[in-house]
Amino acid sequence: MTGKRSLFRRAAAVVSAGAAAVVLAACGGGDGAGGHDGHTAASAQAPAPAGQGQHNAADAAFAKGMIPHHRQAVEMADLAPSRARSAEVKKLAEDIRKAQDPEIKALSGWLTSWGEQVPAEGATDHSAHGTAGMMTAEQMDKLKSASGTAFDTAFMELMVEHHEGAVAMAKTEQAQGAFPGAKAMAEVIVTSQSAEIAQMNKLLGRS
Repeated sequence: MTGKRSLFRRAAAVVSAGAAAVVLAACGGGDGAGGHDGHTAASAQAPAPAGQGQHNAADAAFAKGMIPHHRQAVEMADLAPSRARSAEVKKLAEDIRKAQDPEIKALSGWLTSWGEQVPAEGATDHSAHGTAGMMTAEQMDKLKSASGTAFDTAFMELMVEHHEGAVAMAKTEQAQGAFPGAKAMAEVIVTSQSAEIAQMNKLLGRS
């Protein structure tokens, strides 16, 4: 649990740094030294010479894909308190919501600061945009109708697939992105969601 708490603290630091970057970019201070310090604190791998406003098409694609992806994960997690039987599943869902809600806000802020369009709230339409790991409308409806042990199993099976999609997207951002905050967030997503995939597979008896 200490490792997981550390991951959440790190994720919070990345999101906080991202919010600061948005403010700096909006104020025209993206190239200031203070901005560099904020991102360097969030991620030791962030290249010092990179300006806060520096981004490329991969960064924009990452943010535009991850926002609806995270929104759907939060939608799934919100079902757990009233439907899950397992305390571990309820805790996992809570952790997912707490991690991904602030990441959605940071990603949205970055897109706005870059002059890019933030995906509309209703844009989760469950796989219509082809984002990796997204649930279909039928899968979501089935999850919403389940309860108890059946919900626990369905939730974890679907969330493993969902997380695998997020990890793949994050690895693409790590390889192709330029914006330090987005690359740092991608690193957190790979680490934390890979750990949650392992946890869910263990609970499902797959390992």
